[in-house]
Amino acid sequence: MEFGITFKGFIEADRARYLVRAAEYAGFSYCWFYDSHILWRDCYAAIAMCMEHTEHMRFGPLVTNPDVRDWSVAASIFGSLSKQSGGRFDLAVGRGDSSMRVMGKKPATLARVAEFIAKTQAMVRGEEVSYGEIPAAVKFPWAVGHEMPSWIAAYGPLALKTAGEHAGGVVLQLADPGLCKWFTDQCIDAGKAAGKDMSNFRSMAAAPAYFGDKARAIEATKWFPAMVGNHVADIVEKYGADSDKVPASLTSYIEKRRGYDYSKHGQADNPFLDFITPDVVENFCVLGEPEDHITKIHALEEAGVTQFNIYLDSGDEEEIIANYGRHVIPAFR
Repeated sequence: MEFGITFKGFIEADRARYLVRAAEYAGFSYCWFYDSHILWRDCYAAIAMCMEHTEHMRFGPLVTNPDVRDWSVAASIFGSLSKQSGGRFDLAVGRGDSSMRVMGKKPATLARVAEFIAKTQAMVRGEEVSYGEIPAAVKFPWAVGHEMPSWIAAYGPLALKTAGEHAGGVVLQLADPGLCKWFTDQCIDAGKAAGKDMSNFRSMAAAPAYFGDKARAIEATKWFPAMVGNHVADIVEKYGADSDKVPASLTSYIEKRRGYDYSKHGQADNPFLDFITPDVVENFCVLGEPEDHITKIHALEEAGVTQFNIYLDSGDEEEIIANYGRHVIPAFR
């Protein structure tokens, strides 16, 4: 089991440096940043900075999308970060939720997500690439042949199929072992059907973690199911609430959802949290004492999850990192 942390772009630079050093020392091997350039500061400057203050930790956006930057600009950023860090960069891609919708634009198609991954990976390797309507192919003379690992964020059946067929891993924004198994199995089955070797396919459960009193932990992390509910609402709109293509345990909790405020995306002061119940928060997050965290992450591991990634957005960041370093991560070594 790998362990990661994720920051939003409003974290101050000195605090980000301090926390990534602490996290690497504690045994975390990944650090991810939200890529939503209007809501928060651009993530790639912060990634470059944090790379300089770590030795082994890997970095990447969680997640970027195909429509927010020209593809050669995006690939140049990815390749530059890969080169200067000695290959410590992963690419995680989604359709573009907050990043696009806050501008009034629609998310990208899944076909475009898959093509974006393939074309940017090829550019980072140093291959000549044509994309879109550019009149001349693009080739980076400075590329060093780095093979950039890829992930796709997914919930719905078509997104899971795309992840299995076109990426090396799937990003699942929840920590419910049953749902994670269902999602991961969908990816693996799709990849096998496409003729891929899925033995090294990776599955990330990305969710908040919190220690101590359960009621306080639930209050600190209830913003998260609301953020997930925004994605689930898209799935319900496409497939219906009673579709057998999506588990009822995922879709049922948004029945009383009234809306979503993108200006408060992924934040505790989002005004649309009233439909979130304590049991949903407990299912989606990892809460309680260290032994509770260990038990749940073992269940995630048994469900096929290969990385638990903590959304470090709920307060008590030092305590969370320290408790994982002292108690949780050693249980998986």
